[in-house]
This record gives sequence, C-alpha cells and structure tokens, in this order.
Amino acid sequence: MATSETYAAGAAAAPKPFITAERVVYLLLFVGLVALPFFSKGFFVFQVTKLLIYAIAILGLNLLTGINGQFSLGHGAFYAVGAYTTAIMVEMMGVNYMLTLPVAGLICFVFGFLFGLPALRLDGIYLALATFALAIAMPQLLKLSPIEHLTGGVQGVIVFSETFDPDVPFGLPFDPGTWTYLFTLFVGVFLFWLARNIVASRTGRAMMAIRDNPIAARSMGVNVALYKTLAFGLSALFTGIAGALSAIAVKFVAPDSFTFALSIVLLVGLVVGGVGWLPGALIGATFIVFVPNFAEEISKGLSGAFFGFFLILVIYLAPQGAGGLLRAGVGRVKRLLASR
Repeated sequence: MATSETYAAGAAAAPKPFITAERVVYLLLFVGLVALPFFSKGFFVFQVTKLLIYAIAILGLNLLTGINGQFSLGHGAFYAVGAYTTAIMVEMMGVNYMLTLPVAGLICFVFGFLFGLPALRLDGIYLALATFALAIAMPQLLKLSPIEHLTGGVQGVIVFSETFDPDVPFGLPFDPGTWTYLFTLFVGVFLFWLARNIVASRTGRAMMAIRDNPIAARSMGVNVALYKTLAFGLSALFTGIAGALSAIAVKFVAPDSFTFALSIVLLVGLVVGGVGWLPGALIGATFIVFVPNFAEEISKGLSGAFFGFFLILVIYLAPQGAGGLLRAGVGRVKRLLASR
C-alpha cells in the first residue's frame, strides 16, 4: 500500500505546469511591446528602442554584479567597443548590420574575458577602481591618431551614410524606425532567454556560489578563476551587443558618447531594477530613459537635481530595487491569503 510519503514524493516530482503566472505576464508584455510601434509616434518608438538597448546592457551588468558579485564601473567601455565594431563593419566594410551583432558580441566577450584575468587579483573597491579606469580611458583611446582612420577620431563615424537608414529585410512593410525597434525587441527577448538559461545552468549556479561565498565554492571544486573571468566575458558580450544595437538605432558613434557617465547610468538602472533580478533590467532602463525627461519638463535648469531627488526617493522606498519591492509585495499577499 502506498504511504503518504510516497504520494508526497510523487507530488514533489510532478512537472512544473507549462502555463504559469510568470509566463502569462511575460507573454502579455511581449505582445504589448510588439504592438507598441503601430499605435505610437516615431520619436516615442525611438525612445523605447533606446530603452530596450539599455535593458540589454543592464542585463549584461547584472550577470556580472548581481549573479557573480563583481562590481563594475566600466561597462560603458564594452558598450563603446560593440558600437564601434558595428559602425566600422557597416560603414567601412559593407557588412550587413545584422551580421555585425555576433561579431561585436564575440569581440566584447574576448575583451571582457581578457580584462577579467588581471582583475582576478582585485576585489571590491579595487576592482571598481580598475573598471573606472577602463571607462575613463576608452573615449581617449578611440581618439588616438593610429586608429583614427577607423574610428573617425573626435568626429566619430556616421553609420548608414549612403542609405541613411538600415535596410528592412525581406520586403517587410515597415518603416526603418519600426523595423529597428522590432529587431531590437527580438534580439532583446533572445538575450533575456539566454541569460535566464545561463543563470539556471551549472555555470550560473557556480557564479552564484562564488558570489555568496568564494571560499566555500572553491572547496566544493568550483574553478573560481575560470568562472569569474567567464562572468566578465559574458557580461561584456551582452553589453557589446547593446552597443552594436545603439549604433544601428542612433546611426552615429563618437568617443564622447561613451564617457564615464554612461557606465554610471547603467549602474543606476541596475540598482533601480534590482541587483540579481534579471527582469528588473527593463524597469531600470525605463527609469534612466524617461525619468530624466520628466525631470527636465519640471525644470530645465534643475533637471539634474530633480533626477537625483527621484533616484534618492526610489532607493529610499525600494532599497532592494524593483525586484525586492515585488518580492515583498508577493510575500505579503501570500501571508494575507494564508491567514484567511
């Protein structure tokens, strides 16, 4: 006769239902984002395109900081490398812009992995200082005379200078702005799916173990050096692809577009969205794209002050970001239902 323990074990082994509340929310959000350009004006569509690009970059930063526990103030440098890779390949080599994304991601992965090797000796504030130096140096490196024929020096590079817009493939009935938005959206969805699978994999569990306790992780056989550098590489890959998409959407790259302020903006988006919570990248990107505009509408002369006020307010009300606020809300609802 089967015991209650047997039934409990069977229930525990039951597969997770295909339709969950989380998947329904994701599906509704995806449908809404797909429909957005058909009911909105062109400039707003461009703003949301930038939002999605920043979300991808924040997603990459989250893999490094939220999942692996390494702090970075230099992701604007990886963003710049990805953007310039696409700009150079499209404008000077005649490569199709869609084919430049994997190349930009691969180059940034190698760059991030190699940067992560010397960074193994650093931790905490010292690692932050090293990445800060990287962010400060990158705009100056892009202006160097030996590579000016590629980077355009201080003048930058105009992307799609002959066609003025990216080509819409397969004769699809979209204007270039709408197509750029949809292309960015589908790339972002794929990268979000990839990031979730990385976190759920053995690699992701190893990176989180290092974040929580590197000594314990090493004693359990985790190659700490390998996974730390791998986290840097994967994070740079995501951020580099975001930079490549930015070059396609803005159609222009210049060194002064990738200053240290960009790295700070990405960090703000990470904190607002929730460190370690991947969907928070979209919330954080929404904050850094639209809140400055809202602050400027209040007062152009004091827009920075109002933005700082809103940021302090968000951190005060949600010290763990949107992810922590959502988890607290869900927990409170569950306790309320259980008490009835």
